[in-house]
Amino acid sequence: MPTAAAGTGLVFNIQKYSLHDGPGIRTIVFLKGCPLRCLWCANPEGLLPVPQTGRDNRACLGCGACAAACPAGLHRMRPGPDGIGPHRGDRAGACLGCGACVAACPAGALTLWGRPMTVAEVLDVVSQDEAFYRTSGGGVTLGGGEAGLQPAFAGALLAACRDQGFHTALETCGCLPWPTLAALAGRADLTLYDLKHANDAAHTRLTGRSNATILDNLGRLARTGAALLVRLPLVPGYNDDPAALTAALDRIRGLCGQAPGFQGVELLPYHAFGAGKYDRLGLAYPLAGLRSHTPAALAALETLARASDLPVTLVRPQA
Repeated sequence: MPTAAAGTGLVFNIQKYSLHDGPGIRTIVFLKGCPLRCLWCANPEGLLPVPQTGRDNRACLGCGACAAACPAGLHRMRPGPDGIGPHRGDRAGACLGCGACVAACPAGALTLWGRPMTVAEVLDVVSQDEAFYRTSGGGVTLGGGEAGLQPAFAGALLAACRDQGFHTALETCGCLPWPTLAALAGRADLTLYDLKHANDAAHTRLTGRSNATILDNLGRLARTGAALLVRLPLVPGYNDDPAALTAALDRIRGLCGQAPGFQGVELLPYHAFGAGKYDRLGLAYPLAGLRSHTPAALAALETLARASDLPVTLVRPQA
């Protein structure tokens, strides 16, 4: 993984024209690495802090071009009648992130997730949509993964975007050392703070980590007066029952309801847009078969949330 000292970060996507991760039209810079393992994660390619190659098995020709191009020997072919055969990737190997296999694939079946980029390189990309930021009140959002796992790079990028006059937002799960979170939030115009579950045991079961640090950091961040928007993912059968939602809203009210920078709560309904990426990584999607909320179910959850007297917005998924 590139080091912060080298002035580079590991970026797995730069998504333009996002409408839901901060105000206005935004560009989201997704950084590799995350401390949580949420069952419903829509960006599994962002979990590990190393480059990874995804493969579309339906498009793969079995030609062996990737195996010939890969300097690390991670792509191998099972022998077939004519000397070539189905692709077999070494998922445990160390991808160099060079992209040679992606360039060699004649079918476009491979995707490289995780490219070392400098602050200047990222700034060149996000600056292409400056006109949209100016006219819509938008800007640049750092997401992931968890941007806070690359703190030096994330901080430098936020500062560079601010220097350009771009509105900046930090999306975080809050599972970070407090000094890291405080430093990054201090360079962002808005922090989008995810809370997966208010109950510690349930949070641990669903994400692999306790929520103790997350809740403590949320309260501390609110007390700094930072602009703050708390986001609640709603996953059918996992954290969307009335008791769980009410408990989450109660914790938010107690921790930051009176904070001057608190802007409200966003409800993020579950979607399965990322399920196909698990297959490309050779992984099983943990929530296979789970259906999204019906409109009636979402309306009921929104009504319940609004009864909390907190500012609440129901966010519709953006494909």
